[in-house]
Amino acid sequence: MYSDKAVIDVRNLSKRYDIYDHPRDRLKQLLMPRLHQLASRAGLANPGNPPSYHREFWALRDISFQVKPGETLGIIGRNGSGKSTLLQILAGTLSPTSGEVRVDGRIAALLELGSGFNPEFSGRDNVFLNARILGLSQQQIEERYDRIVEFADIGDFIDQPVKSYSSGMFVRLAFAVQAHIDASIVIIDEALAVGDVFFRQKCYARLEALRDSGAAILLVSHAMTDIEQFCDRAILLDHGDALFVGESTEAAKRYYQLHQPKTVERISAVPLDASVARPITLPRVTRTDFWPEDSAFVNAEAMNQVGNGSAHCTRYAVFDTSGNRCASFAQGETAVFCYEFLLSDPIAIPLAGVVLQNERGINVHGKGSLEYSVETPQYLPAGTLVRCRQSIELKLELGEYSFELGLATIDAETYRGMANFNHERIFSHISRLCHLPKAGVIAVGWRSVHNGAALTHHGVADLPGAFEYAFETVATN
Repeated sequence: MYSDKAVIDVRNLSKRYDIYDHPRDRLKQLLMPRLHQLASRAGLANPGNPPSYHREFWALRDISFQVKPGETLGIIGRNGSGKSTLLQILAGTLSPTSGEVRVDGRIAALLELGSGFNPEFSGRDNVFLNARILGLSQQQIEERYDRIVEFADIGDFIDQPVKSYSSGMFVRLAFAVQAHIDASIVIIDEALAVGDVFFRQKCYARLEALRDSGAAILLVSHAMTDIEQFCDRAILLDHGDALFVGESTEAAKRYYQLHQPKTVERISAVPLDASVARPITLPRVTRTDFWPEDSAFVNAEAMNQVGNGSAHCTRYAVFDTSGNRCASFAQGETAVFCYEFLLSDPIAIPLAGVVLQNERGINVHGKGSLEYSVETPQYLPAGTLVRCRQSIELKLELGEYSFELGLATIDAETYRGMANFNHERIFSHISRLCHLPKAGVIAVGWRSVHNGAALTHHGVADLPGAFEYAFETVATN
């Protein structure tokens, strides 16, 4: 039974392609089953399956999900995972091999740059042509034309052939048309990555307005920050399989977990030399104020965690600077996060940290031992408890913030040479071991005592800086 509330309802969707090594094999595959059947009836061939001249490639296998009005669904996965195939089936340009798909409503699909545009026509002509293809009447197009042109913001190029457009101008005009047809379903495949920052801001504001009006939005992106910020849920595809369907934050963490170097496996597989295999003396807590009492902690054992099985978060707690458990802070106060991981496998240098997200899903702070360049052992054996204490000054705008806790590892050589490596080199050597998404929530409120302005700043974060005045009297007539 389909859900009456869903505008997209997908059940056990699969798509198969037949791959032929040579063009003649396609003809053989077309003719030979029939010839084999006739030969079998005549007793000239053994009954059974006829020979096959192709290989099967499943772009999608048994995919199921629903999308409701006003919901934004992200679709993530590496190239070749099946994202574009899924969108083409939903848009009606491709038929599934098996399964059922119900799409209820008008679709605006921006799948490829310039799809539906004639390169010889001007931008103006293509607006009318594309909008008519998308279902608008001539009168509706004329009523919306000025808004479309204003949104695209390509100036006099609107009267030039679109074959002379840059890719950015192309997507500006294509998105402007799609965004003004009053669709109940909007599908976007990486198109917004082409525009500049100002155009992307405009596009996301328009998508927010469409979502608020009840439109369902499907967004494909390799930018996990966009998925976490803009999407309610996400599907993680890998080689045609749906590995995860659920909250976008967890989907993004599973994406990172899936596509990362196998540092932990390499460490476990390589025999340890004598210097590393000797018993290790790990640093222990010597300050009495470092670690709270057991009763202060939240048990994380049963919480949903994303990891590869090499570690898990056992517990965590949040305090103020006086050592009191706290979930509500005044702007500018310091929150102290204590959290613990238990290792199931040996690892190299541990990396732990906290991420804060605001209610719009934006990462406003993410920092840990890597950024602080904390000294650690080069090797930790299985069974080690990794205890972390991290202080964060909450110089943020007022509001509620969810926090995430994570543990990763990096090899000693990369860690020691970080000053000589770029971010991409360092990032590629990090393996995520365990992540606790949406561990808890803290609130940042007004300061009860302050000198001067009640707010320390405006906007998301309070950035370090300075301000100076200079005054000069000038003669006036």
